[in-house]
Order: sequence, then C-alpha cells, then structure tokens
Amino acid sequence: MDLVLRAARVITPDGEVAADVGVRDGRIAAVTGIGRLDGDRVVELADDEVLLPGLVDTHVHVNDPGRAEWEGFGTATRAAAAGGVTTVVDMPLNSLPPTTDVAALEVKRAAARGAVHVDVGFWGGIVPGNAADLRPLHDAGVFGFKCFLIHSGVDEFPHVELPDLTAALTALPDALTIVHAEHPHDVTESGPDYAGFLASRPHRAEDHAIADLVGVARETGARVHVLHLSSGSALALVADAKAEGLRLTAETCPHYLTFVAEEIADRATQFKCCPPIRDAANREQLWRGLRDGVVDLVVSDHSPCTPELKEGDFATAWGGIASLQLGLPAVWTQARRRGHALPDVVEWMARKPADLVGLRRKGRIAEGADADFAVFAPDDAFVVDRNRLHHRNPVTPYHGRPLAGVVRQTWLRGRPVTGDEPRGRLLSRGET
Repeated sequence: MDLVLRAARVITPDGEVAADVGVRDGRIAAVTGIGRLDGDRVVELADDEVLLPGLVDTHVHVNDPGRAEWEGFGTATRAAAAGGVTTVVDMPLNSLPPTTDVAALEVKRAAARGAVHVDVGFWGGIVPGNAADLRPLHDAGVFGFKCFLIHSGVDEFPHVELPDLTAALTALPDALTIVHAEHPHDVTESGPDYAGFLASRPHRAEDHAIADLVGVARETGARVHVLHLSSGSALALVADAKAEGLRLTAETCPHYLTFVAEEIADRATQFKCCPPIRDAANREQLWRGLRDGVVDLVVSDHSPCTPELKEGDFATAWGGIASLQLGLPAVWTQARRRGHALPDVVEWMARKPADLVGLRRKGRIAEGADADFAVFAPDDAFVVDRNRLHHRNPVTPYHGRPLAGVVRQTWLRGRPVTGDEPRGRLLSRGET
C-alpha cells in the first residue's frame, strides 16, 4: 500500500469498526482488521480520533466568478477542507454569469481550474427561456438543475412558474432537479425585526410549494429534490410522496438543526436565511424527520456575502448563512444530544449527498472509493471564532458558539490537504 491509516474507530458502511484502511493510487484498496496491513507510510490515529469518509456538500454557493468578493473557489474549498468536506457541488447562481448555458459553465470551470483544494462539481440552472440549454448542460456534465419557485435574490437568475418546471422535467426525466420551494403568493413584505421577517415567510409558503412539487413529480415521474427544508409541517407531504413511490427527496441544513427563532435578536442579521430559521418545536420536528428517514441528508447551503450586505435589518440584509467549515461539528453537537451516533451523521453528510448526485466513489470508506477522509475528534470542543475561519468574509451566526468535535486533518485521494497546494479536481456527472 502507498498509505495505511490505522484507527480504533473507523466509520464504514457497515458501522463503526477498528480497522486498517489501505490506500493505493489515491483509492481505498483494502479495509481490514486493525494491524493487518503494511504500507510505504503508516499513520496511526490518536486514541480520541475517528476516521470518517470525507463529507460531501452538494449545496454550496461559491459566487465565483463575478462576485468573488463574496467568496471564491480558493477560500471556499479551504474552508470545506478545514471542516472535513472533500467534495462540494457549486450552485449556479450568485456567480456572474449564472450557470444557465454551456458557455457560462465553461466560464465557471475556468475560474475554478487550478484553484480548488477539494473536488468540485457544478449544478446547472433552470430559468425562464433556457429550455433549449438544458440538454447541452446535462451532456456537459452538470449534476442536475436548480430552480426557484420564488425570487432568487438576484435578478439575473429569475424564478420559474410551474408550467416551465413541468416542461423542463418532462424534457429531462433522467435529470435531477433541485428546487427552492417557497410559494410567492404566501410570502409578504418583511418587517425589520426577526419576528416580522419570520412572519413574512410562514410555514405555508414552503408547504404550498412542496405540495406543488409533489404534483409535478407525480405528473412527470422525474427526480425532484427539495432544498433546505425548514418547515416541520411539510414533513408529512414528503413522507407521503415517498410512500407513494415518487422520486422525491429532501435535505435540511445545520442552521435549521441548531438555531431557534426564540434566540435570534432583532438586529442579528447574520441569522437571516430563506426559508427562515423557525421555532424550537419546529427544530425538533426536523430532527425527527432525519431520524425517520423523511429528510434524506444535511448540507450547508453556504451562502456568504460581504459584511456590508449583512448590515441593516431583517428587511434589507442579504439572506444567506456562511457555515461551510462548521457543518460537521454543528450537526454532531446537536445529534449526540438526541442519541445519534457518528454513523448517522456520516450517512446524512457523506454517503447520502454523494448518492444524490451519483458520486459512488465518494462519501464512504470502502474498497474502490476515493481515499478521502476526515480525522475527527468527537469529544474535543472549541468556541467558534469568526476570525479563524477560512471563509472570505468573517460573518457567521456561529461566532462565539461552543461546538463539540474538531476536524484535525483532511485527506484527499490519499494526501493531506494543507491549504497550500490546490489539488482538487473538477468533477462531472457520470464519473464513477
């Protein structure tokens, strides 16, 4: 073996085991009983460390090119690696141009090439008028298509109406379509304080939109994925769709599983996101949805901006949360309190996101998979300091929050990620 990682605790698809993980040519060549392998290099994890597969985050806004002052491929992927994330899939909007045709995809790939510290794939976008661009984008390797049912926040990526979405899904039944599901008829003008913002985007906005998506999934038979689910009352809709056999899945995010509306101050706009963070009872509904398999996965929806865009009040500030580096400890902190173990977290944050986009070599410690790992100390702890994060702009609602679990090292295809040499690859749909 080129490398052997030896640990008393390794999270595999079969659960937690003591194991040697052997690596050859950047892939996992063997997972055996501890002490059975030898290699050119043998790394023994400390007694308090656990070997996890590298996490897969399929919901990241890098904003590069065009708004690289908000983030950027270099800073975003350093932050990802610092948080144990070895694969990200970049959203098609907030960059300029948005990824709504092949030419824009090539512009984005050019901006990322040679700058990424983890592996990066790309989503395409569905907007009014680009139906003819979807098949070429699909053939060019995007992992699927994102659309909004409500204003996206940027005018260059307009939302679609249900007939547009139905037509797109009918034309591309084999593609994955991911949807920001809030119904515009249920959203009102926000007040300046948090209560006013929360009231402006009520549960029914999500519930109404998700009910529409269930209908579209039923009509077309296509794969539909609900993004950043925040409404616990929508879980029954998702559960019923799955029971019916529809190809509908859903994700939620660390901030919906961590924060509660009751604790958000009126000027704390670092908490603003759409859909919004709801009350404590709703948070517990989301945790039950994860436990029961109604919610499939947890991803960041990392959506940063410059500090001045977060100034003001909840009516005017940019809606997006920066958390790419902190997702694993944030989720683990809450999960362990509810009786979940690390294999559950790995399922939600590594294997299932990888499976969603068809990356069968990612998100698992198994023979044939890429040798992507996170060395995690689950019982270590830290207090978040925004100035020590790798995101381009030090704005996050996690600042000052104590979290359990420290990522001590991240490996990409059998080599440590140091942040000095960008060795990430650009990924395309269909890679096995």
